[in-house]
Amino acid sequence: MTPSRDTRGAPGPASNPGRAGSRRASGPNIATGSEGAVSAGELTERVMRVAHLIRRASMSTLAPFDLTPAQSRALRTISKAAAPIRMGELAATLGVVPRSATGLVDALESAGLVERTVDPDNRRSVLVRLTDRGLAVQQEMSQARTAAGAGIFASLTEAERRHLADLLARVGS
Repeated sequence: MTPSRDTRGAPGPASNPGRAGSRRASGPNIATGSEGAVSAGELTERVMRVAHLIRRASMSTLAPFDLTPAQSRALRTISKAAAPIRMGELAATLGVVPRSATGLVDALESAGLVERTVDPDNRRSVLVRLTDRGLAVQQEMSQARTAAGAGIFASLTEAERRHLADLLARVGS
């Protein structure tokens, strides 16, 4: 076992002896509740591990709908818009180039989940809205995501969930 150093510089046990260069600060061990500092690297690793669990659960919830994660995200974004959304706004919200948004909408339109119309206020702009089928699929996907999330976060109390949501919002802003 390779020794590592805690935040005070004292030798300590390695957090994962099978990984070269793996170091553990004496920090809150979420599994055991012990107190101390946690390195940014350890936090990153834990967030990535949870993200992987969420991604796997998401992929299994999307399988029955035959949608990619990007298509699912586009459908969810369109569903949240108060009115039909412009393609440029959709691309900006998704953080993709307009051509990528066009490809996503093409696939969703082919599946009968969205429809495009010309913006009556600006004939050069295209608006996208959910079809009735798209709304039904979005609602089913939302329920499936909620069920998958409930499983992943089942070990947290309501207060812990609120605290985690607050921390993630702060880090993600």
